[in-house]
Amino acid sequence: MRLTILGGGGFRVPLVYGALLGDRADGRVTGVTLYDTDPGRLAVMARVLADQADGVPAAPAVTATTDLDEALRGADFVFSAIRVGGLDGRATDERVALAEGVLGQETVGAGGIAYGLRTVPAAREIARRIARLAPDAWVINFTNPAGLVTEAMRESLGDRVIGICDSPVGLGRRIARVLGAARPQEAWIDYVGLNHLGWVRGLRIGGRDELPRLLADPVALESFEEGRLFGAEWLRSLGAIPNEYLHYYYFNRETVAAYRQAERTRGAFLRDQQRAFYAGPDGTGPAAGAALAAWDRTRAEREATYMAENREAAGAGEREETDLESGGYEQVALALMRAIARDERATLILNVANGSTLSVLDPDAVIEVPCLVDANGAHPVAVDPLPYHAVGLVTAVKAVEREVLAAAAAPSRTAARAAATKAFALHPLVDSVAVARRLLDGYARHHPGLAYLR
Repeated sequence: MRLTILGGGGFRVPLVYGALLGDRADGRVTGVTLYDTDPGRLAVMARVLADQADGVPAAPAVTATTDLDEALRGADFVFSAIRVGGLDGRATDERVALAEGVLGQETVGAGGIAYGLRTVPAAREIARRIARLAPDAWVINFTNPAGLVTEAMRESLGDRVIGICDSPVGLGRRIARVLGAARPQEAWIDYVGLNHLGWVRGLRIGGRDELPRLLADPVALESFEEGRLFGAEWLRSLGAIPNEYLHYYYFNRETVAAYRQAERTRGAFLRDQQRAFYAGPDGTGPAAGAALAAWDRTRAEREATYMAENREAAGAGEREETDLESGGYEQVALALMRAIARDERATLILNVANGSTLSVLDPDAVIEVPCLVDANGAHPVAVDPLPYHAVGLVTAVKAVEREVLAAAAAPSRTAARAAATKAFALHPLVDSVAVARRLLDGYARHHPGLAYLR
């Protein structure tokens, strides 16, 4: 099989390639094509993957290109992980929002809307190209905001595009480990919501739901990352364990304050860190033979500082060593490809069309739920209705996503601005229509990818 990675110069590509190196089964990926608009980043990433493959028998062959059509032709799977505007764009998203006193995180709140407004047009164009050049390919989308972008790509690709995220996987793994599961990956996770907006409502080990036992034990509840972020009292009130990104909603004021007091925002930190990595000590990038070691060091620092402002706001301390383990989205992607290509049935938490799963949303809305996966794709399982507090957030954020989709496809600048303003103003973390208008003007002024909104 041949896999094409869009955003092939991206920092997390070695995670995917490392997972492929460990797959020895028949029908595995034998060729990987890296596509990126930045030839310098592609060259550096090719060195890292060459270091990874050193000494590994029959490692998947790697090619790199800046020609999208060349990258897509003949692909069996396409992994989409693009970042429109790069990390400079992410840092700008954060800065513009924080200047207005609202959250600028890349997928949540004003920052997520700005990122979506400039990413959806690119994602739609890529989806059209895939439909034309690789109509039989399956597309695995990790481009953020993952649920929104997956929904945009579905317009051309239908069920052949599936969104993935590592957050639910990591959350389920941590809960299962605390509950004493011998094999955390085999626990059944009752998870439901949108991307970066979901809740674990049950976790079955050996057919028995063990989540009530965890919720009754405040010490155990605060022994893992989400428990320390949210606090045992709040989790017991909810009767569920929220995705870590819900900290931005439940503790918004404290988080915004922590972000405004930080020396650098997360986006600025990653921008500076990755500039140093890709440039290397002499400006030409890490040398062949040392590239993987440089990448490992950079990744360790990146993971250790993940959601640092949230942990500071919650008094949660440093990340535990177990939370730094790999096995996230790259393992989900590999399991998804295996299930489809080999008809190896699997149960995975994915971003797919709602159908009749959640009655509060229409059939085309992309949601994040457990799915049964086989050669015909991903099929969401039936889940219990959302409680009212979750209905409010899920429907509000889905309404925002729909306005972003409308803005990016609007027939005129006036219509686009009206939909974009509405997207900002309707978001639960933006508290004023006037603020929404200023956010739109600020983002449109700074981002070339938002020229259609000026």
